[in-house]
Amino acid sequence: MSHPTSRRQFVTTSLAAGVALAAAPSTLSQEAVKKREFGISLAGWSLHREVFQNGKKQLELFRLTREEFDIGAFELVNTMLEVPTAAYVNRLLTEANKFNVKIPLIMIDGEGELGHPDAERRARAVRNHEKWVYIAADLGCHSIRVNWGGAPESLLQDAAQLEEHIRRSAETYRRLVDFGQKNGVSVIIENHGGISSHPDPLVRLMKAVDSSHFGTLPDFGNFPASVDRYDAVDKLMPYAKAVSAKCHDFDEEGNCVETNYARMISIVVDKHRYHGNIGIEYEGNKLSEREGIRACRDLLLRLQNA
Repeated sequence: MSHPTSRRQFVTTSLAAGVALAAAPSTLSQEAVKKREFGISLAGWSLHREVFQNGKKQLELFRLTREEFDIGAFELVNTMLEVPTAAYVNRLLTEANKFNVKIPLIMIDGEGELGHPDAERRARAVRNHEKWVYIAADLGCHSIRVNWGGAPESLLQDAAQLEEHIRRSAETYRRLVDFGQKNGVSVIIENHGGISSHPDPLVRLMKAVDSSHFGTLPDFGNFPASVDRYDAVDKLMPYAKAVSAKCHDFDEEGNCVETNYARMISIVVDKHRYHGNIGIEYEGNKLSEREGIRACRDLLLRLQNA
């Protein structure tokens, strides 16, 4: 995907300054069969130890994704990349294409709090994220995943302050979403700590921005103990543009210990008719990263055919 030179210059200049259904019974209707259709992607964070501890480069992970796991989509994480100049971004796309791996999204961390009380810090955060919109467009991504920071979790106990936080956040996200829309890239928020891990405020933010280019990335595991993860994912799914299958441990039957995947997939796919990618995000310690990825992949494949 080509873009004007001025945009390329902007990306390079800005980033150089700083980074980081098996056969179904014939009695089932075609509609019922389609309910189990979803893609499987690999979240880059599943291999963060390969990168940060073992020195493997992101450019090597596309081959690993295809040849070792037979997965055709890889979700980038900005902090796992080298300084993404225009040349580096081109190399990412070349390597991904070489192994027939799509890049559906980039997860963005460390680029400022889009809900911060200070207007200038929010504006700076928008500018910081805009360069990633350009990169996402160049890589053929449908979205960038951003965070919702800028307020302590205790704000949930103060209705007036929470309302103000949602209001100012909506104004900021709307600017970024409008920018993304012009470049064919959506902005999505993951339940990723703090207020974002509570579904009701996040749904309120979705409604406040009210854009088809703004959505959620429900993660199966990023909820506090006080939040029912199944109910929370159910609430976030109407806005979902991606889904993260967080997993830590598996039993002898290959089921995820901390999350009932059969129940979760029933919510995500059967109830909400989501047919996009479900991203494997293994964060456990009992298995190696590669073993954990295979365990989660096999569980998802089994549920596709359930």
